[in-house]
Amino acid sequence: MKTFLFLLAVLFLLAPAKNAFFDEKCLKLKGRCGNSCYKNEELAGLCQKALKCCVTIEPCGRSDYE
Repeated sequence: MKTFLFLLAVLFLLAPAKNAFFDEKCLKLKGRCGNSCYKNEELAGLCQKALKCCVTIEPCGRSDYE
């Protein structure tokens, strides 16, 4: 029983560090954390508290040479 309580305490202490890792990863992708993504964004990962990491999609196929 003591081992179970010890492991439970360790998991609770590591949880905030793991969540911060996801937010950092989203910022490196130049994304934002939110409940949902806009039409011009795609889901790139997850942030803490079940938020989505949304990254803006760059338009392709546009030619500015004309």
